[in-house]
Amino acid sequence: MKNNPLPSKYPLIQAPLAGVQNSAMTIAVCRAGGLGSLAAAMLSSETLEQEIQTIQAVCDAPFNVNFFAHTLPEITAEQNDKWLNLLDKYFDEFGIDKHNLPQGVIRRPFDENQLAVVEKYRPDVVSFHFGLPKKHLLDAVKATGALVLSSATTLKEGLWLQENGADMVIAQGIEAGGHRGMFLDDDLSCQMGVFALTEILSKKLNIPVIAAGGIANTNSIRAAYKLGASAVQIGTAYMLCKESTINPLYRQALENAAKQPENSPTALTNIFSGRPARGIVNRLMKELGFIHKDTMPFPFAATATGALKIEAEKQGNTGFSTLWCGQNPTGCKNISAYDLTQELIKAFE
Repeated sequence: MKNNPLPSKYPLIQAPLAGVQNSAMTIAVCRAGGLGSLAAAMLSSETLEQEIQTIQAVCDAPFNVNFFAHTLPEITAEQNDKWLNLLDKYFDEFGIDKHNLPQGVIRRPFDENQLAVVEKYRPDVVSFHFGLPKKHLLDAVKATGALVLSSATTLKEGLWLQENGADMVIAQGIEAGGHRGMFLDDDLSCQMGVFALTEILSKKLNIPVIAAGGIANTNSIRAAYKLGASAVQIGTAYMLCKESTINPLYRQALENAAKQPENSPTALTNIFSGRPARGIVNRLMKELGFIHKDTMPFPFAATATGALKIEAEKQGNTGFSTLWCGQNPTGCKNISAYDLTQELIKAFE
């Protein structure tokens, strides 16, 4: 296999899993020789600093810190009303006052506060989703010596990332769970599978390409390498690990998907957050349609759907939950992230 472009022992990245992991998973993957990631998109600067301190206190291996690079939209009263009215019957079902919704954690884009943490602790790798941050922020990140990675879902995005300062590009295939990293075009019909995207990007770019999406075992890792990948990023397979912070209902849904994927189809939907993300199909997705034009723009849709999720899960109901999951959940195992990484790196031996 090719030379490893990452600072970790093996060219394998544990995908950042915002909302369902903390530093424990990062540490376990790093100790096994992979590049553990810390998802910072839903963390305050104070919590991010604490998590990095925890990692560096017990592990001297390189790790990745991941941020979102979206632009927060302006929301109109009309958009808000359309969205809440669309959900009216569900609010009534669970006794929720739509005019007094609890405010959850808003996914905020990379800013000066997060940059200050990066400059203080200087992680070896910093990655972004939804493009790259503003140039002055990116320049400051690169000045720390960090390798900068970002996700591309098309050739156009890959070329843009290369031209605008990324050191490596993550080829996020349409199979991947969670949010699409698309940022130049919102047309889902132009999205590509991981193997087609990896091969095209590896031929057209002059920087390393990291394959992500549907990669769950040594066979798929080897296949990605044959098509030009210099490294791989794996997310869904880690979500059932003991270090995962998913709740019991989510864990059961993933266990079912791993055992019988034919009974747990996934789909891309924007109704939970406002941006397309892949998850296990559930009631809200079926009843509203996977993509709805009146969904509140990202990340503000999650305030309303988050309230529904909380109340439904109190009743053991995952019909309103964000069950992010890739198309290939068969690699999910209820073992430690260390042991899973040890299994996966056999692909490089």
